Amino acid sequence: MQKMDNTSTIAVPEIPRVERLRLHDTVVEHLRRLIIEGVLSPGVKLNERELCETLGISRTPLREAFKVLAAEGLIEIAPNRGASVARMTEKEIREMFELMSALEAFSGELAAERMTPVELAEIKALHYAMLACRAQQDLPGYYARNQAIHDRINEAARNGALRQTYVSINRRLMALRFRSNFHADKWDRAIDEHEQMIDALEKRDGKRLGEILRKHLLAKRDAVLQIHAEPAGNAPGN
Repeated sequence: MQKMDNTSTIAVPEIPRVERLRLHDTVVEHLRRLIIEGVLSPGVKLNERELCETLGISRTPLREAFKVLAAEGLIEIAPNRGASVARMTEKEIREMFELMSALEAFSGELAAERMTPVELAEIKALHYAMLACRAQQDLPGYYARNQAIHDRINEAARNGALRQTYVSINRRLMALRFRSNFHADKWDRAIDEHEQMIDALEKRDGKRLGEILRKHLLAKRDAVLQIHAEPAGNAPGN
């Protein structure tokens, strides 16, 4: 179990065995989720034999998945040393979140103009589901719906170039965005900011939504940097 700083607990998901259907994509999805949710933490060496046994697969699909995740920047593969979960420096964290804050803000400005009523209703439904997860201390469930909201806003911007850049950068930040909610007060502040996003979307106020999203991502940056600076033994989840 991982512990939050207010002594509440959040469940670490079981590692399921991979079904043969869509094996390649499924292995990538499983490993990506394990990295995002911190089951495989930054810097940890990925033991091929143990992962194959745990997931019930051979080394060929595992190594293919490693290549995909390496291209996404989630893992690093070193000659004669194997694969390990990527670890970002403080400088990289600052720069990536600064860039993502701009991408999210631009997405919000465009989405407020271009989003359909159906898309807005879907985002509101995700928001309420996200609140339910918070009430249940379900961080993985909360995070999945949180990311879906941000993703839907980006899609509603209807800008292909923006979409491609957003997806690429966000994949590298997913694990860090997940960890930014380990502290309860920061988790609740993020929810308040999401309430403001919904209000701005309903009012089609693109400028305000852009400002909220930019501040939201920079707050994530600050939360991540705080965790990054904490001694390993004092970090949430240890």
